[in-house]
Amino acid sequence: MSILGSIMSSILGSRAGVPSAPPAAQAHRDEGRGATDSTPIPTPTSEAKPATKEKPPATTPPAASGAVEVDIAAVLDKRAAKAGQKLDWRRSIVDLMKLLEMDSGQDARRKLAQELSYTGDTKDSAVMNVWLHKEVMRKLTEHGGKVPPDLVRH
Repeated sequence: MSILGSIMSSILGSRAGVPSAPPAAQAHRDEGRGATDSTPIPTPTSEAKPATKEKPPATTPPAASGAVEVDIAAVLDKRAAKAGQKLDWRRSIVDLMKLLEMDSGQDARRKLAQELSYTGDTKDSAVMNVWLHKEVMRKLTEHGGKVPPDLVRH
């Protein structure tokens, strides 16, 4: 799975609209949660919450049809409270990746930049990191995430 796919799956779950991890990787990721290979992983269904006819705010594109919108700030703030260290996921792509227990090193961020078609200089990590954070927030919004408006402005 791509780095972006891992980020989105970690935050949005199966609503991310990205391919899931291979079974072995999924089982490994679930080990820390007490799941076993034979434990079914619950997935949301369309019955979980009926679709509404209300339009989302102008800053948030509509979620995939029938999908339930995920409050990104609530999900990540809850994880950050349990992290045991101060991680500023709202401003830092490095801290966001650490919060999601992902490799946040320069090589991983360069690979993420490549996945997202970054055209700037990947050696200028400060500029690249700001761009990556905003682009990841934008992608989360496109896939049904409700991201605070100040995090998706370009």
